[in-house]
Amino acid sequence: MINKLDLYRVFNEVAVSESFSKAARSLYMSQPAISQAIIQLEGELGVRLFTRTHKGVILTSEGKLLFQHVNAGINLISSGEQKILDSKNLIEGRLKIGVGDTILRYYLIKYLEVFHRMHPQIRLRIINRTTMELKELVKSGEIDIAVVNLPIEDKSLEIYKTKEIQDIFVAGLGYKKLTKKNMEIQELVNYPLIMLDNRSRSRQYVESYLLSLGAKMDPEIELGSHDLLLEFAKAGLGIASVVKEYSMDYINSGSIYEISTKGRIPQRNIGLCHLKDVSLSPSSKKFIEILLRND
Repeated sequence: MINKLDLYRVFNEVAVSESFSKAARSLYMSQPAISQAIIQLEGELGVRLFTRTHKGVILTSEGKLLFQHVNAGINLISSGEQKILDSKNLIEGRLKIGVGDTILRYYLIKYLEVFHRMHPQIRLRIINRTTMELKELVKSGEIDIAVVNLPIEDKSLEIYKTKEIQDIFVAGLGYKKLTKKNMEIQELVNYPLIMLDNRSRSRQYVESYLLSLGAKMDPEIELGSHDLLLEFAKAGLGIASVVKEYSMDYINSGSIYEISTKGRIPQRNIGLCHLKDVSLSPSSKKFIEILLRND
């Protein structure tokens, strides 16, 4: 005895083709099996669904009523199956990525362009948050992948390192004299410091390093974006803690100058993370592949 869904598939095919024999060929079943399926369904429902004619079969009034719903349901199932196939082949789908503004602008956008060029049918949703906020969004399932400042630690996450970055200190023309020597960290913190706000993972990393050397900082200016750090340093408002890889246009143009310190801040990484125990979508796997292949 075949299951209820298969009975409705048989019913739908017979109704569409108006023939038991045509339905049998379409479903790769024998004609007796088709007949038996319809008899079984009619028995379960307690109504007659088809009337035989010299040309084949036609729906009864009860059969027409049932067909309106069954046909819509079968079409929805077929559509869902096709969408799954399209997703596997990256013909259709959605990819939700979380990333901070700075990483998005200076690092990730070129990979988004590559991915979109390869798979334009995949809809991208980009969410901007801090690293710690993004970590929680991944864990809650609200985003598929987060591209973040490392290090982060969480046993529920799979974490990949992608690109090394270097934190440095920079300042404008008014502080150019400081570039002629390697400054002690303890001396550096006595100058007006320009930092990201204390929710930033970058700020926390630099601050933790300074504290390990016994240098406690008290920033004069705290800002919300890396671009503003560069502009404030350029304006001569203090010494800014920035990422070197994101600051080369300013450095190369002579708008700001790197200040060397004794005891260089250790390099850190940009990376990506996703949940360990949840299967990644085909689009997520492909995007991770692009990031890891190019870094």
